[in-house]
Amino acid sequence: MAVNIKTVGVIGAGQMGNGIAHVCSLAGYSVMLNDVSPDRIKAGMATINGNMARQVSKKAIGEDEKKAALALIKPAEKYDDLGQCDLVIETATEKEEVKRRIFGDLCASLKPDAIIATNTSSISITRLASSTDRPERFIGIHFMNPVPLMELVEVIRGIATDDPTFESSKAFVSKLGKTIAVSEDFPAFIVNRILLPMINEAIYTLYEGVGNVEGIDTAMRLGAHHPMGPLELADFIGLDTCLSVMQVLHEGLADSKYRPCPLLVKYVEAGWLGRKTQRGFYDYRGEKPVPTR
Repeated sequence: MAVNIKTVGVIGAGQMGNGIAHVCSLAGYSVMLNDVSPDRIKAGMATINGNMARQVSKKAIGEDEKKAALALIKPAEKYDDLGQCDLVIETATEKEEVKRRIFGDLCASLKPDAIIATNTSSISITRLASSTDRPERFIGIHFMNPVPLMELVEVIRGIATDDPTFESSKAFVSKLGKTIAVSEDFPAFIVNRILLPMINEAIYTLYEGVGNVEGIDTAMRLGAHHPMGPLELADFIGLDTCLSVMQVLHEGLADSKYRPCPLLVKYVEAGWLGRKTQRGFYDYRGEKPVPTR
């Protein structure tokens, strides 16, 4: 039987999690927002409030719509608070061991027919499902960043995902007003299978001295009509996430063309992860971003 999704749990109140909570509440779903500390949940709620206020100012939504949506989001400090959720979406860091630990701890708190989804951008849905007590009710629902603005959501079945879970998940995504792209369960799915090697190649172009940061980004913005240069985009995504996806591709497909650029590894080792740490391929600590190479 397909699940009638009314209440959605979101694990992780960071950039992806608060964005998913944002769009779910605007679509009329009750949302339980979880993170490792109450302060992180409060910060996520503050971000949602600010982003919705921007939508009101742009007349994308009304003030009453904003208030009604915010009232649907409640804090969930413990997994037990997610017990009545029909769907729980995990948005933790792109590390398989972290996600598997979350799923192992989460399952005992959920009702038997609840669907578990992961927002992973690259990791095997089948492998993650094996760390739960319900692989047939496990699925990949991969939102793009920033969630309120991006139209696409990838939906990925694991080998055990049953038809009711698949159909319920597609109906849920459609109600959010998003367009669905169904992907097979291969490393990095569709978007990141194409996008991240392009970013990695841009980093190789910098590493090999073919061009500097500004030159590479300008070339792709104006020469390929990309809205954002690949190095600027890498900083926006997070260089640690870029590296994680490339490692998944390299290990999962065993092809040297997916080898992460050593310069990407060096930046991550330095803790220069992009916008979230104020330094990556650009330094964001001043009035305007300045290239670091």
